[in-house]
Amino acid sequence: MGRARLARLHGVATSYAPSPGKSVQTADDTVVAVLAALGVDASTPHAVRTALAAYEDGAGRALLPRTVVARPDRPPDLTGLPEGTVLRVETEGGGTADLGAPDPAALTRLPLGIHVLEAQTPGGRTARAPLIVAPDRVPAPPGRSHGFLVQLYSLLSRRSWGMGDLGDLADLAAWSGRALGTGFVQLNPLHAAVPGPPTDPSPYRPSSRRFPDPVHLRIEHIPEYADLAGAARLRADELAARAHTLRSEVLEGGALIDRDAVWALKREALELLWAVPLSPGRRAAYCDFLAEQGQALEDHATWCAIAERHGPDWRGWPDGLRDPRSPGTARLRHRLLDRIDFHCRLAWLTDQQLAAAQRAARDAGMAIGLVHDLAVGVHPSGADTWAQQDAFAAGMSIGAPPDAFNARGQDWGLPPWRPDALAAAGYAPYRELLRGLLRHAGALRIDHVMGLFRLWWVPEGRPPTEGAYVRYDGEAMLSVLALEAQRAGAAVIGEDLGTVEPGVRDALAARGVLGTSVLWFERDYGGGERDAAPRAEAAEASEAADGPGAARAPEAVPDGSGRGPAGEDVAAREAAPGPGAAARILAPGEWRSGCLATVTTHDLPTTAARLTGADVALRERLGLLAGPPERERSRATYELAEWMGELVRRGLLPEGQGDEEAAVKAVHRFLLRTPARMVGVWLPDAVGDRRPQNLPGTWDEYPNWRLPIAGPDGRPHTLEELAASPRLHALMRELSDGYR
Repeated sequence: MGRARLARLHGVATSYAPSPGKSVQTADDTVVAVLAALGVDASTPHAVRTALAAYEDGAGRALLPRTVVARPDRPPDLTGLPEGTVLRVETEGGGTADLGAPDPAALTRLPLGIHVLEAQTPGGRTARAPLIVAPDRVPAPPGRSHGFLVQLYSLLSRRSWGMGDLGDLADLAAWSGRALGTGFVQLNPLHAAVPGPPTDPSPYRPSSRRFPDPVHLRIEHIPEYADLAGAARLRADELAARAHTLRSEVLEGGALIDRDAVWALKREALELLWAVPLSPGRRAAYCDFLAEQGQALEDHATWCAIAERHGPDWRGWPDGLRDPRSPGTARLRHRLLDRIDFHCRLAWLTDQQLAAAQRAARDAGMAIGLVHDLAVGVHPSGADTWAQQDAFAAGMSIGAPPDAFNARGQDWGLPPWRPDALAAAGYAPYRELLRGLLRHAGALRIDHVMGLFRLWWVPEGRPPTEGAYVRYDGEAMLSVLALEAQRAGAAVIGEDLGTVEPGVRDALAARGVLGTSVLWFERDYGGGERDAAPRAEAAEASEAADGPGAARAPEAVPDGSGRGPAGEDVAAREAAPGPGAAARILAPGEWRSGCLATVTTHDLPTTAARLTGADVALRERLGLLAGPPERERSRATYELAEWMGELVRRGLLPEGQGDEEAAVKAVHRFLLRTPARMVGVWLPDAVGDRRPQNLPGTWDEYPNWRLPIAGPDGRPHTLEELAASPRLHALMRELSDGYR
């Protein structure tokens, strides 16, 4: 009982529900391991008693919580303060406010921001805590809009260096906003990757979520490129010629996108540009950026510089370098000042081109512009875990528990944030992360948004079946999100596919966070929440788990955390209704309005693949079907017939069945009839691409994250060809006409 109480006090669940009506107890040794990662010893009865006593003497007797959260309609609970306590606030802007006797409502009337609350009792006890005063809601999208969903690396123009870049992004935004009336472009995470070779191509296992990856730079758009002269100019021209060959191999030779080859060329070109003196104005702008980013950027650049010497896994560096604040690191930092400046410069250049892409989107009339993507976690060996070691739980990985579809659970290989460390720091790591991502965004998509409330922690060396849920302060996490989103004027989209813990969707909706609704999975499963069935786990799929060392299970999970490698087709089809099933397709008017509605995602089959059966054929070829091929083909045929019948009944397929392009238009016409605030078009759908960008459940078997956008025949399409595509224009006319 004592251990269970200790676990509860620290937010560690001692049971979980793999399916409705079933409860599984968490193993005692798992609880002990998770508590140890939170700095709590529960290994023996004596240790438990000591830890409980320490809690009562510490957090149990604390005058204030680690972080105090207030918003207009929700004052903080300060009822535990002794009578006669007086409060004082140091505001974010440098002012002070003496509040006198505790009046929680007075805190809600303070300016929005991150302040410091001080309490003093008549007996002389004092306490200070960060005070977050947040708005009730994140900004809403400005009206209804439609836009593209795209993986940037897959979008090559005739100017790309072997993969899509920020120049291509700016061009896509400028063209689609002006010519097609789109309101946004949603991207994959552009976070900095752990360097290779080989570099993990998944954008969901980054080294750092705080800074973008310079591999996305358009070299020719860097102003210093025009100032190259002599041997440097000749070398730059040689690199550009090699980039032309690399691009041609992808677009015309059937080669896969090779991130490492692209980076090798760009890194050498950037070395040449770094040697070009900045103009006075550019130098001043760079210095401002350095001052603004401060220690976070210095740490990131230092990690990059040390990784060039000692490899990208800081856990294997010499002892003196594993601590970013050690004397050894300080000495090496001094010796590596030039390399640190180089990596700082790259972060600045990337930030500038991201800003240019968002300006291009807004100048083209987009109400939202860029929608950036926040991955659920970071790589254990990367820059963020090195620089913020106290914020991450050592020896833990996030994942998903076992369930009816995956008895083995899932381990995503990503270390979790410690909720206690976040609270003690006033959520500074989280605030800084959001602020960086929102710098040049009209909206932010949060991968696995349920992680703001709880995450499944798996102790290192144990199977994911032996994990436990750890609770986060959802009110605080959402308040920080609302504050930073309002400061940036940005909407927020939560990726909430699959079955979600009761109450989470309501909490998100109450704060204005949009959900994600995928057409194929919007059904009435009856009995409880609208997504009570474990139906689309791979719609949020296995971005994080598809890397080396990931747990490889044959199915996905039903708690909405479906980053397990099996992905959508297996789990969704197992959960989807077969012949005679009662789960009916939701009518358009039954969809929620607070969502981004889309037909498919990067982890799902393209629409053309579903319509033609290419998705089942691909899984059959790779041995990924959940059952006999005949059964799976029959199930897919039945589901498709259901949908085609629904579209015909609603008059959305006047062209008749059997026309692939017409069917693609029809499912998007269906989306337009829903009240969804945002409608997203998967860009490969617009030209009939049959290949998914990521096939959960594979690593070497399928070229995840390495495919250019292509037409039905598999021939890659450049951005220029996309802009001229009759098929794309015909589809997008349906959407633009639908908003008139």
